[in-house]
Amino acid sequence: MGEEKLIVFVKAPRPGAVKTRLAKAIGAPAAGAAYRHLVETLLNQLQGLSGVELCFSPDDAAGEVQHWVKEGWNSSPQGDGDLGQRLQSAFLRAFHAGAKRVAIIGSDCPSVGVEDIREAWAGLQSHEVVLGPATDGGYWLIGLRQPQPNLFRGVRWSTENVFSETMKRVRRAGLSVQLLRELADVDTDREWRAFLAARNRDAIRA
Repeated sequence: MGEEKLIVFVKAPRPGAVKTRLAKAIGAPAAGAAYRHLVETLLNQLQGLSGVELCFSPDDAAGEVQHWVKEGWNSSPQGDGDLGQRLQSAFLRAFHAGAKRVAIIGSDCPSVGVEDIREAWAGLQSHEVVLGPATDGGYWLIGLRQPQPNLFRGVRWSTENVFSETMKRVRRAGLSVQLLRELADVDTDREWRAFLAARNRDAIRA
């Protein structure tokens, strides 16, 4: 393993288990297809990176995500626990394997590109934490250069306070932090329509 590591948290694209907020508007099968499209968009943008790990949920989903694993990448289960416990476990595994600068992203933000990840790794040269704030109050990336369990324990995940709560913990611990650009997740019908409209505009320009 190199000193820089990217881990992408993904879910098995099972209808009814992904994009549940979007499913209320367009139905579970369509929301499942939307999730697959978002993941494929994101991973295609990141295929210039080597050694990427897809960390999947649930733990029996290896076969369902294998087609997303590009050459030189690997996959592993997220394991048990809430999101904070699973993030902490993923960081610990990466550091134990020899990584020095580790970034984790989810699969809800299709705007993330290679330059965003490289900026995160560069930020970890001089900062202990790197965060990419999301417009919904969460974050689309967290980067560390050593384990920071207090950033994950007892956080109320999937709320609009995740980013602000994490920043409070960063400051309380006296950690240096670099912020990346703010990006939008795609979780709702409005966000999905905005994503499709932007894709159509890009296609017309091309």
